[in-house]
Formats: sequence, C-alpha cells, structure tokens
Amino acid sequence: MMTAPDREQYDVIIVGAGISGMYQLLKLRELGMSARVFEAGSDVGGTWYWNRYPGARFDSESYSYGYSFSEELLEEWEWSEHFSPQPETLRYCNYVADKFDLRRNMEFNSLIKSAHFNDDDNSWTIETEDGREATARFLITAIGVFAQPTMPDIPGIDEFKGEAYHTATWPHDPVDFTDKRVAVIGTGATGVQTIQEVAKTAGHLTVFQRSPNYCAPLLNAKITDEEQKKIKASYPEIFARCRESYAGFIHDSDPRRALRESPEEREKFYEQLYNEPGFGIWMGNFRDVLVDEEANATITEFMKRKIRKRVNDPAIAEKLTPKNHGFGTRRVPLEGGYYEVYNQDNVRLVDIRETPIERITNTGIDTSDASYDFDMIIYATGFNAVTGGFDRIDIRGAGGRTLKDKWAEGPRTYLGIQIEGFPNMFTLVGPHNAASFCNIPRCIEQNVEWVSDLMTYVKDKGYQRVAATLEAEEEWTEHVFLMAQRMLFSKTNSWFTGINSNLAGKDHRTVLLYAGGAPHYREKCDDVAAKGYAGFTLQ
Repeated sequence: MMTAPDREQYDVIIVGAGISGMYQLLKLRELGMSARVFEAGSDVGGTWYWNRYPGARFDSESYSYGYSFSEELLEEWEWSEHFSPQPETLRYCNYVADKFDLRRNMEFNSLIKSAHFNDDDNSWTIETEDGREATARFLITAIGVFAQPTMPDIPGIDEFKGEAYHTATWPHDPVDFTDKRVAVIGTGATGVQTIQEVAKTAGHLTVFQRSPNYCAPLLNAKITDEEQKKIKASYPEIFARCRESYAGFIHDSDPRRALRESPEEREKFYEQLYNEPGFGIWMGNFRDVLVDEEANATITEFMKRKIRKRVNDPAIAEKLTPKNHGFGTRRVPLEGGYYEVYNQDNVRLVDIRETPIERITNTGIDTSDASYDFDMIIYATGFNAVTGGFDRIDIRGAGGRTLKDKWAEGPRTYLGIQIEGFPNMFTLVGPHNAASFCNIPRCIEQNVEWVSDLMTYVKDKGYQRVAATLEAEEEWTEHVFLMAQRMLFSKTNSWFTGINSNLAGKDHRTVLLYAGGAPHYREKCDDVAAKGYAGFTLQ
C-alpha cells in the first residue's frame, strides 16, 4: 500500500475513457484543473472499444451521435454510413483523442479495484487492480450504461473445448465463422446484430432464444457526397432537433394519438414509419403508444403481422413473436434482414422456454430434449446494465458506507449525478439520469457541461466538499419513479426496470433510467444550478 505522499494527486480523477470520459477531461482542462483518466482498456472508446462483435453499429443516425461541441471537428470528420459500424466509430474516438491530445492525461490497462472517500480531507483515493493508487478532490465516474457484461448461470460453461466468446469482450483479432457449427445464446440487441452476420458464412447456426423481441428495420445506407454536404450544412438544425426531442434523437413523437385516428390512417402511418430508417417507429410514433395499453396494442399487432409476413414457417414466426410485452416497452433492436435469417437452411431456432438449456458440455450444449455439438458458442447475454459498473468497484463514501449497501434495493440518486453520502463524486450517465434513456452523446454533453459548470462554481467559491442532501435525493428518486410509472415499460421485465434473469438477485423491479425526457431533465438540472445548486450542501 502506498503512503499518502507517494500517491499521484490530482484535482479530479475520471474513471473511463469513452465518449463521456474524453469530453469531461477536455472540459476540466479548459477550467485549468488537473485531471487523470483511468481506463480498463488499452485505448479510448469505451463501449466502442469493447463491443467489437460482428454487426455492431449505431442505431442512432451517425451525424446525430458524434460530438457537437467543436465546429472544426464537425467539418473535418465524415461519417461513411447513416448508421456507423463499430470499426468506424472507434476510429472516430481515436481521431478525437488525437485531435485534442487527450491520451497524455490518461492511464490505460488500469482497472479500478476500489474508490474510498477520505472524511478527514474530503478527497477520494482510488486503487487499481495492480496496486497503484491516486488521490483527488473529486471523483467522476464515466463508466457507461453497459460496462459489465453478464454470463448466463449455466452449468459447465468452463468445460466447452471449442471457441467461446461474449459479445461484450470480443477479441481484437478476426473471428472466422466459415463452415463452422455456431451457437448464439441470446436474442437482445447485440444478439440480433450478431446473428445476422454469423448466418452469412456459418456452416450451421443454432440460435438459443429465451425472450423474443420486436425488431424493426434499420435501413442503413452509405452516405453519398451530396448527402455529406447537406449534413454538414445542417448540423445546427440536427442538434437543435435532438435537443428538443424526448430522447435526444432526430425522431420525436407525433402529436396525434393512435386511438383518435382511423384504423386506415394508423396503418398508413405505421407502414410509413416501418419503411423509414432508424428509431422513428419507436421514438417518432403516435404520442400515446408508449403510455396507453390500448394504443400500444395497435402498433403491437402491426409488428406481429410483419413478423408473420417475413418468416416463412408459421411455427417459427410464432416463436419469434413476443408474448409478454408490447412493442416499444423494451429496447427495440434494429435490423437488416434478421427475420429472414430464419428462412435459411443453415439456421435453427431453439426456444429455451420450451426446451431449457441444462448444461454446456465439452462438445456443445445439452437442452432438455436434445444434445448439440458446436465448434463455437457466442454468448449474447447482455449486461448488468447501468449499475453493474458501479457494483464491480468497492466504492465507499463518508463514514466508510459502501455504495453496494446503499443501492441494495435499487439506486437512489440526486439528478442521476450524485448520491447522498458520497460527497465530491459525480456519476456521468448514471442511474436516474436522462442519459441512460437517450441518444447518448447528446445527453453526455449535457451531463459533462453541467458538472463542469458546477466545478467552476466550486472553484470560484473555494469550496472543498459538494454533497447531495438526503431530502433532495429522496425527492428526485420519487420523481424518477413517478415519471416511469407513466410509461408502459415500467410494467415489463427488462434492463429498464433492473430485471436481469442472467443474474442472481436481479429479479427485483426498480427504475434505472429517467423517463421524463431529456428536455425536462435539462430544465430540472438548470433550475438546480440557477438556485445556487439547491439540494447540494457546499462547504
């Protein structure tokens, strides 16, 4: 253990070198504050560094995703596709890091083991897995919504002798599926993207599905030279539209109500949205389809008909049709031929609700009614979303209280940015934050800029300690739950509500995101700042 004088000391420590960590570092530099970023990976990129699985790409329009803070960056960078693939997005992150010389304030291959608050001097001390320590007045977590992948609790996972991968820890070297017998476990957003790519070359693909999802067409395309010029000329309008929309996308809800339109008009509108690129059918639909069960039933039935039309075998189509939730009440995977995959001769669908997986063997997978041999198993089993990255670190606040104990029944926060009992710690894209239900860079920029303004205030006033009050935390947490109760997703099991059937103990319903909308969230944050950071004790 290092002695205090031997520790590296900074004004601010940032955990994570993804989209939020990079921008936060840049803003702290502008404030003249010393900062150090600690990143578990070997380079920048965060989500786009780790998630290299086949088919990984944006489901928000590329030009609405990149940073908006630099006109020069917007002019220099050109997205090649309307929905950027992972390799290009990672190149973008590296381009930003190079342009602003961010790496000189970063330490890579530095997995944080613990972060402890020191009551005697109002500072934080972090320790990495290899025993290095650093101290700072402020700690900012920039660990992302999907920082901690989950493996299913299946006996024998370590016994398999073939190739095995989790989508969130995909190798940097190419993986070849040609003529191989491949299993994919999971049909969430990452599973949908992976399955489409694997099916192109695998000798045989077996998909093990527990919970089908409603998927909608992505309709991706290359950006033409003419479109490129139009995009660059339209950036102010694009970002203004994102700023005004509910979730930071270029899509926003239609002011009409599904139940007030004729069946013919509804069908026409749904067909239009289904044949347009991106999240319009989810985020740009009638305003009542995500809050009213009867309205939601109209779009749900439309999506069911689409599945039946696209899948040749009625029995397979039935298995691919969700029975326990309506359209849009879980995250909607976007696809480019996903349902047609199941029309291929080299693809088999196994419904593990009917025939559960009993164990992984050294040669493959045993279900309750059959044994399957594979050359490769891919686990597309998702993440311990939002709070998982926090759970992995031993975070202790004032008086040594652990964050894991504080959040034992679900997260409690103030503005999704700070936690009572954990002074001088700020959570970018944390639970109860609009950024966890958003076109994420749009909300990241708001988070970073708001925290940076608070840092400026603290610096100018000479404060040493910023702490959310219990009353403010209780009021915000109650508000978060009230906003969620308006939405149909609050009645559905998903990561939105903290449910993860791959994790023991993750069957307790809570709320992990802010459902009041990004504009309303921004207004709340701005109001707090305008009142001298009401709800915080500054000393």
